[in-house]
Amino acid sequence: MSTDPIVRPDEPPVTALEPTAPPPGLGKTPVLFGVFAVLIAALVLFKPRHEDTTFRLATDTDLVKLPEITVPADATTWVMVVLMVLAAAFAAWSARAGRRTPLWLVALFGVAAMTAFLSWAAAGETVPVIGLLAGALALAVPLVFGALGGVLGERAGVVNIAIDGQLLFGAFGAALVGSITGSPWAGLLAAMLAGALVALVLGVFAITYYVDQVIVGVVLNVLVIGLTSFMFSQVLAPNAADLNSPPRFERMPIPLLGEIPVIGPILFRQTILVYLMYAAVAIVTWALYRTRWGLRVRAVGEHPKAADTVGIKVNLTRYRTVLLAGLIAGAGGATYTLVSVSQFNREMTGGAGYIALAAVIFGKWDPIRATLAALLFGFASNLQSVLSVIGSPVPSQFMLMLPYVVTIFAVAGLVGHSRAPAADGVPYRKA
Repeated sequence: MSTDPIVRPDEPPVTALEPTAPPPGLGKTPVLFGVFAVLIAALVLFKPRHEDTTFRLATDTDLVKLPEITVPADATTWVMVVLMVLAAAFAAWSARAGRRTPLWLVALFGVAAMTAFLSWAAAGETVPVIGLLAGALALAVPLVFGALGGVLGERAGVVNIAIDGQLLFGAFGAALVGSITGSPWAGLLAAMLAGALVALVLGVFAITYYVDQVIVGVVLNVLVIGLTSFMFSQVLAPNAADLNSPPRFERMPIPLLGEIPVIGPILFRQTILVYLMYAAVAIVTWALYRTRWGLRVRAVGEHPKAADTVGIKVNLTRYRTVLLAGLIAGAGGATYTLVSVSQFNREMTGGAGYIALAAVIFGKWDPIRATLAALLFGFASNLQSVLSVIGSPVPSQFMLMLPYVVTIFAVAGLVGHSRAPAADGVPYRKA
């Protein structure tokens, strides 16, 4: 039996005389943990809050109502800061030993940091925990759909910068067709086709004509903004009653599951698009890692020449995957006009496609991780709304920046060393 070490194709061989170097980027996570701990400690030092903070864990319609939890703001914040410092120390020890920071530690740190911040920011007020988390999930829906589209495109070797254009055109198509037909389902189908249309244009230029994929994506985003803005001012606004008043998807509580304390109101009292999001994440993950189709998609994104050698049609596979990604991203765009607001407005996505793209990178091109990243960004977006309502001392300008600040810190500090698919952004020219 051979005792030779197993070497991955993308790694150089390691001999007994060559010590293995720790993966790069391990030191960023403990540094980021420490920065957050210092910032929250500074909040308490320079602006102490001596009131109590109440966390409400139930809604008025819950069958089983959990009691409210009231804690002293300053003491709770200091306890959480101590936990954050311990987490930073453990992350530093792991980095020094050449190991990555465990995911459970990142989650624990996030819970401690958010508890500390909410205890300080909402002192003297009541934090509706159910509303905060359920609203975060609803806001994350277009980000999750967009991130899934981004993961599929880049796994096939096509950089999908045009996610924002697919979301915006999907929102426009959902509003227009939903208003004409009076059916939100017709609007959802139109949104998916609109996203696929943008993806088709991306594929034609990036796959067939070998144009730089980043440039094509940016141009498509600008083009969709201009086109939808023109159509809004010239067509939708003058005929708002007939062309810009789509019906909305109402909430559909799932019996029994919706009555589970805390989890039920958050996960199972949502609209049909949230349930479709659950299904989309599960199906994309299963298909990408457990089917022949997924193996081919990953093959053309990693080594298209080798895939072509074994009979896989590289560009056809990329076209199909990019179109599928557009369909999924377009469904996310329908959230804006069929759930959030029952009309279309100019640039109503607010650059959500770029946050979805950041979720793809933060999630290391994995559907589950990208979904978790999108949920984080959705939570940051809803947090600024909730704190503004309860009268937080944090300046409103900073609260508006919060989702984007979280995006920057997450991608820059928590991603660590990650590798995109080897052929991502590289057009394939068959010899």
